[in-house]
Amino acid sequence: MQGLWRRLTTAVIFVIIMVVGMYTGPYTFNLLFLVITGGCLYEFFGMTLDRHTRRDRFRKALGVTVGLLPFFLVSTLSLGYVSDPETFIQLSSLMFSPFIFTIFIYELYSNSREPFVNIAYIILGMFYIGIPFALVDFIAFDGNTFYYRVVFGLLLLTWVNDTGAYLVGSKYGKTPLFPRISPNKTWEGTIGGAFTCILFGYVLHLVFDEIGLIQWLVLATIVGIFGGIGDLVESMLKRSVGVKDSGNLLPGHGGLLDRFDAFIFVIPFAAAYILYLR
Repeated sequence: MQGLWRRLTTAVIFVIIMVVGMYTGPYTFNLLFLVITGGCLYEFFGMTLDRHTRRDRFRKALGVTVGLLPFFLVSTLSLGYVSDPETFIQLSSLMFSPFIFTIFIYELYSNSREPFVNIAYIILGMFYIGIPFALVDFIAFDGNTFYYRVVFGLLLLTWVNDTGAYLVGSKYGKTPLFPRISPNKTWEGTIGGAFTCILFGYVLHLVFDEIGLIQWLVLATIVGIFGGIGDLVESMLKRSVGVKDSGNLLPGHGGLLDRFDAFIFVIPFAAAYILYLR
């Protein structure tokens, strides 16, 4: 019972922080996702990079910095600090090249046994976590219009999909979905989660009218498909490095990456669809 209350308390506090961060303006929105991105990167490198010496800790800090670069750059565009795409491209080129090649220089002098493994993990962190979270701004901002409720709706769809899959799978699940990676996931749970997600997409169009019914249903379908894949990908990562949770920041829920693994995988496909509509 104590564990259940701890999970519930953490969930309530987490939701309040998310709602406040998204509903209080563009700057708090960006700050919220900056913190989430940094936290997920920190946990990712905690799982994948050695962290026993001062050099390892510096490498981890370098990885987090490189991983946050896409978010910083897109934020300058969405918050109006960069006014035109040409300047944005020039700024991106100037910042990316030195930071990326700094990784190679550092590994040259770090005396690591696996320097290119470290380089690969740092670049992977940027692509796996940094770039997807940077795409959140492309969903939320369109010129001077701030579509924060679309992002919130995507988060809600992701959580509903996960909850629906768990409830249906725990009661009716019999057919393993991917036993090599996640033995407890079933086809019944996955289908139940996707169906629940689509139903909730219909509800969202009644509340969040920034986009229409068809668009919400398409986004719900994207979440139903790719949210589950994102969860499996993080399970594959944790199995490959031999950990149970990505961290312990959220008592009873694991780490930030455990909570956003599905959302991370949803964002690129949802952003592609929304940008196509625009």
